[in-house]
Parts: sequence; C-alpha cells; structure tokens
Amino acid sequence: MNTRYAPRSIEQYLAQLREAFAGEDPALVQDALYDAEEYLRAELAANPDKSEADVLELIASTYGAPDEVADAYRATERQVRKALAPTPPKPRSTAIGRFFGVWGDSRAWMALFYMLMAIVTGVFYFTVVVTGASLSLGLMILIIGIPFFLLFVGFTRLLALIEGRIVEGLLGQRMPRRPTYPLKGRSVMERIGLMLRDRRTWTTMMYFLLMLPLGIAYFVVALTGVTVSVALVLVPLMALGIDAGVIQVEDFVYNGPPLAVALFAVPLGVLALTLMMHLARAIGRMHGAIAKNLLVAQIKAD
Repeated sequence: MNTRYAPRSIEQYLAQLREAFAGEDPALVQDALYDAEEYLRAELAANPDKSEADVLELIASTYGAPDEVADAYRATERQVRKALAPTPPKPRSTAIGRFFGVWGDSRAWMALFYMLMAIVTGVFYFTVVVTGASLSLGLMILIIGIPFFLLFVGFTRLLALIEGRIVEGLLGQRMPRRPTYPLKGRSVMERIGLMLRDRRTWTTMMYFLLMLPLGIAYFVVALTGVTVSVALVLVPLMALGIDAGVIQVEDFVYNGPPLAVALFAVPLGVLALTLMMHLARAIGRMHGAIAKNLLVAQIKAD
C-alpha cells in the first residue's frame, strides 16, 4: 500500500500503520495498532455528525499520520526497554570468566525461577483449557453452550496477556501489553467473528496445553540440577562430621565418603551448578521464542 495519500477510513489508517511498522517486533506492532484503533474509533463515535473521512483528516493533524505514530512508538519503546532492562553482567575477557560470569546474569536466575514455577502455571493452564473445551462440547446441545464457549475463549485470551507479562518480566522476551484489537465500536457478532477467526485464539490454547509437559520437564531439570549440584557441594559435611553414620540399613552403616573424595566433589558441584545456570538461561530464551510465536499476533502489512 502506498502511504503517500491520506487515509480515508480506519482500515486504511491501520493498514498504513502496519506498513510503517514493517520489520518491527510483532508485540510492539500489536500494542500500537490496538492504541491507534481504540483512539480512532473513540474519535469517530465522538463526532457522529462528521463522515469517517473528515474525522480521519482531523486526526491526522492531532494524533499524527501513520508514519509519525510509528516513529513515536519506536522512540518510546527504546526508552522503555532501556529503563526496564536489567543490569547487564560485566564483560569478561577470558573464556573462564565468561563461563562463570553467568552467576552475575539476572536473566539466568529469573529463567531458573520460571522453570521452577512453570509446573504450577502449566497445570493451571492445562486444566483451564481441557475443562473449558470439555464443558463447551458437552453444553453445545443446550442454549448456554455457545455463550459458555465464547466466555471460555475470552478467558484464555486474558490468560495469554497475563502469561505474556510473566514471560516478559522473567525471560526478557517482549510480549504484548494490549489485546489484539479493541472491542469498542464493534457489534457483538463482529467481536465474535474476529475472535474466532484470529489465529492466536487457537495457538493460545495450544500453548496452554504444551505448558503441562514443558512445565513438568522444566521443573524436573531445574530441581534435579540444583539438588544434585548443592548435594555435591555439601559432601564435605558428611566426610567430616558424623561418627554414628549417616545411612544405616539393618547392620550396614555408611559413614560418608573419604575426605579426599569429598574435597573433589566441591568443585564438581560448583561446575554442575554453573552448567545448570547456563542451561536455565538457554531454556529461558527458547521458551520466550515459543511464547512469542504462539501468543503474539503475527501482524503483516497489507
């Protein structure tokens, strides 16, 4: 679409705005399109005596042309990202320094926390989708079946926004802060049609179903890695302390490992825990990409 002519309708304005955002983060584009459409429809409703073209012409001089709005959003996004970005780890000049520098990376710690909590959110999301879908199918023979299904779909979209805030806060992946589109100025049937035709409605449910196996896997990996690593670091306590034995099965008493073995276990545990931090950071990036693809509307220019 050529953006040199002034838009004469809301659809043309939004199409030009999408084109002006070509190549930008889909989450940023979704937020900008939501804000623009909400403002345009509010202005159109506030001026019922004017045509849509006249209102768009007035808005172009106040709200801004599509390319101006896009530039303003880019500038604001840079400022927000700079303000919210965690303190970056100090650059390391050696391979060993970069390897152990993960301890100072806040993203690795937050990703590890996300892995531990994912089993809770995964079970909750999975339960919501399975229960909602099952009840919707079961109630289709009744008059309340369709309203219940639409309510269920709307609830999953709300959960998607909440999960997006969690993913952005803990994993650093930019996620939408607005819904896909505003509901003001649309009829009930139009809202339903948009919601059911939206690819993200169905990919959101797919994401919530995937969160159960992913959450279990993340939790097992994180808990096992941390527990084994910490146990190795604490092995010297077993070698130095307990005369009566730490493990007893009938007549067999185990008094702990020899001191030499215990001392070797400490660096092994530190190494294992450092590897766990690197793995957590990598899993955080991978899961952020999954959330980006399934929870964010992939908006393309016309």
